[in-house]
Amino acid sequence: MAMRTTTSLTERRPPSGSTRAAVLLGLVLAALCVTLTPASPAAAHAVVVSTTPQRDGIVGYAPRTVMITFSEPVAPVPGRVQVLAPNGKRIHTGEPDVRGAALRIPVRVPDQPLGTYLVSYRVISVDSHPVAGSFTYSAGAPSAAPPQPAAEEAAPAGPLVPIAKYVGYLGLVAAVGPPLLAATLWPRRRSRRGPLTVAWAGLGLIAVATATTWVGQAAAAVGTPVDELSVADLEAAGAGGVGVVLTVRLALVAAAAALLPAVVQGNAGRWPTRGLAVVGLAGLATWPLAGHPVASPLPPVSIALGTIHLAGVTVWLGGLLALTAFLLRGTHPRILARILPAWSRCATLAVCWLVIAGLGQATIELGRLSALDSAYGRLLCAKAGLLAAALAVAAGQRSLVRRRVAASRPGWVARAAGVELTVTAAVLALTAALVQTPPGRTAGTQAARAAREGVARSLSTDLLTVQFDVYPARAGTANSLHAYVYTLDAKPLPVAEWTVTATLPTAGIEPISVRVDTPEPHHASAELRFPVHGEWTLRITARVSDIDQSTVTTTVPIR
Repeated sequence: MAMRTTTSLTERRPPSGSTRAAVLLGLVLAALCVTLTPASPAAAHAVVVSTTPQRDGIVGYAPRTVMITFSEPVAPVPGRVQVLAPNGKRIHTGEPDVRGAALRIPVRVPDQPLGTYLVSYRVISVDSHPVAGSFTYSAGAPSAAPPQPAAEEAAPAGPLVPIAKYVGYLGLVAAVGPPLLAATLWPRRRSRRGPLTVAWAGLGLIAVATATTWVGQAAAAVGTPVDELSVADLEAAGAGGVGVVLTVRLALVAAAAALLPAVVQGNAGRWPTRGLAVVGLAGLATWPLAGHPVASPLPPVSIALGTIHLAGVTVWLGGLLALTAFLLRGTHPRILARILPAWSRCATLAVCWLVIAGLGQATIELGRLSALDSAYGRLLCAKAGLLAAALAVAAGQRSLVRRRVAASRPGWVARAAGVELTVTAAVLALTAALVQTPPGRTAGTQAARAAREGVARSLSTDLLTVQFDVYPARAGTANSLHAYVYTLDAKPLPVAEWTVTATLPTAGIEPISVRVDTPEPHHASAELRFPVHGEWTLRITARVSDIDQSTVTTTVPIR
């Protein structure tokens, strides 16, 4: 009897439901684009943990292997990993070897091995973000003019990838929530064309966003502007793990497009409906499979939590969008009185999903409480604050539903729903920023760029070049001095006699003679003790023949 009453009620059809849906979708998209400040793609998610030789370090020989260890597995971009010798020539041999998070680069020893070497790299982290950088190390002592890295473009793809992510999230909201509401709670006499149109638009946005992400990934991987990409570059981007995920996502979009009309219109049987549910769940899983979760300490758990989190968001926001655009105005209060309690229970369940899964994700991606002070942690706190505000509005809505007064106040409910959608648009914006930001668990793991303790210099005269280092350059303790002499064309030059003195004129300390040992003809070593800190003047004289000698003088800060 109740069912007959529900289906026989005459309803006032809204004159422009599709128009309101389009306007509301446009407002959400505008809010996403306006409120979000995209993170630079240069803020990649794999960070350098250590290097061998050490960054800015000085070793006594030219190594045959350079190793870079990252915080997560990486894949080198072909032709973008290199090692330059002090004379600027490339000395890496063959392709780099990757074992998990360790990148091993074989190198040959150059003819003139002493001086500063440059290592530059561009790799793709397991969560699809490009990582580029460079560092130097020195054999013997730093060069007077170290080789320079080629200029890197900070973001060859520009804002393409961030925008694609925003559009993809918008498409998910439109493609999941409205069809679910139409298939389960829609009044029989109301047209389902509106939610079906929104769902079609959502699938189109997902397809466009996926293709755009593919192009952006290719540009970021090879470090080339989008308008200079070749077909080979696009094919290479599709060959990796992320390319496979994006391909699967496009295939799932096509499958959803084939199943969607019958399911939304209520003409599908059990198997097409179940098939669409499986396709939708698999499609949601492609987002965590192409992001942070695959590189987390617990990938299966993170991927599952990410999928559940997205499911909760899309069911809640997408359903709220369809409810506000098509049902709240123009539906008989008696029908709304049946729909709103059921929708409230569904939305509450979806919110529980997203909150619980979000807390689990945050725990894994932060790693430790102190990471809340990282860029990722601050964005996460801002997202949580906005979500709490949206949930406060939702709690007020649920209170009206429980008191059975919401159906008689559709205008007030619609306005409150608009506030929810506006606030959650900002939440989605912060979510898009989070996926562009290194997780809090990686904060502090990047190798320090500060130079090692000590002082290293290279000084030249018209006769020779002296490279030397003083370590650790501290007063009141033993300091080691190593000096090397070369000809102006960088060949070792034997020294017949060394003279080394240290003085501190500002403290009235006269020159102190330093006893020198000669482990090699062109190499001198000594032990120095500086009694007080200050700007010490170091003077090194090298006599290379009976009549030829040269002196270099420099200031060494002693702490």
